[in-house]
Amino acid sequence: MIRDPARLDELLEATRAFVTDIAIPNEDRVEREDQIPDIAMDAMRDIGTFGWSIPEEFGGSGLTGEELALAFIELTQCSVAYRVVGATNAGIGSECIIRDGTREQQDRYLPSLAAGDRLGCLALTEEHAGSDATALRTRAIRDGDDYVVDGHKRYITLAPIADLYTVFARTDDNERGSRGISAFLIERGTPGLQPGEPTPKMGQEGAPIGEIVLDGCRVPASSIIGGTPGVGFATLMKALNKQRLNLSALSIGPAIRLLDEALEYSGRRQQFGRPIGDNQLVQAMLAECKVDIESSRALVLQTARAFDAGDDVTMAVSMCKYLATEMCGRVADRVVQIFGGQGYVKESGIERFYRDVRAARIYEGTSQIHLINIARRLEPARRRHDT
Repeated sequence: MIRDPARLDELLEATRAFVTDIAIPNEDRVEREDQIPDIAMDAMRDIGTFGWSIPEEFGGSGLTGEELALAFIELTQCSVAYRVVGATNAGIGSECIIRDGTREQQDRYLPSLAAGDRLGCLALTEEHAGSDATALRTRAIRDGDDYVVDGHKRYITLAPIADLYTVFARTDDNERGSRGISAFLIERGTPGLQPGEPTPKMGQEGAPIGEIVLDGCRVPASSIIGGTPGVGFATLMKALNKQRLNLSALSIGPAIRLLDEALEYSGRRQQFGRPIGDNQLVQAMLAECKVDIESSRALVLQTARAFDAGDDVTMAVSMCKYLATEMCGRVADRVVQIFGGQGYVKESGIERFYRDVRAARIYEGTSQIHLINIARRLEPARRRHDT
């Protein structure tokens, strides 16, 4: 749902200007220094990326699902690191608080998250709890008016630089599966919470991931999101349903940028006395990229509108996440092929996108998990046909 087309157009134009004038010229610097420069952080604060999904009453933009998707498509036509640092607050960095936080928690944290003065992150994954998130071993034991949290998280996006951690821990060992899991808001500097150094990874320099060690971390019971223990997994699912839709849109921007680069390169690269873009096999790869991008864009925007209307989009979100992230990987692979050797070396920057977008098929549920989710949603219909 687009509430004010003129206002949205202004936001999209400002985002395009950021991408063109600041983000792209600093891409090599981001990779080299492994951090987002202040000029880019300030610019993202100016256009409000940190608070795009946070309600206006807390200083955000309160974008609808469709508006947010369109904004993310524009923001991600540059190095992936910018949107990880500059827009995580507009996703899983704040969504649990928006969905189920107490008014006190919302008043305390959402304004600073919206302004980009504080970075949030979601700390769920553990050594034995990845796709099976309910297998987490982090424990929070009640002690008077407090909880004492012990555990070890890994592969947590922005953990080395975050200011606020949404930590998932089991508060009731008598409950199995998703029951008995609580979500805690824990601030950087809390005794017993120790973020690790950035974990070396394949790509996305400038957007660190890392481990978090919780060793006797004492937090008040009021730090549980919503104030009720044992319902953290339900909160997580609400946040992930929205975030998976976000990630689908976030995977379209890089594909658009890659196709634009391929079109420009294939028009100027000469082989056998003519541009390589005159060759039908190259044209076919370009056309396949365009079809992939537009089909993903159509499904994502359709699902975003359904989300805004309050429809159950659980299966549609899984379809979006699977389709868009796999699409982006295919586009990246084709564009490397079109660039040939120039696509494999660092000079062009194409190989950076190839590495950066690979992670999208893993986090927020692997492609295989989403295929299982879709199949399970189809099961009742299949059974009806069998009878």
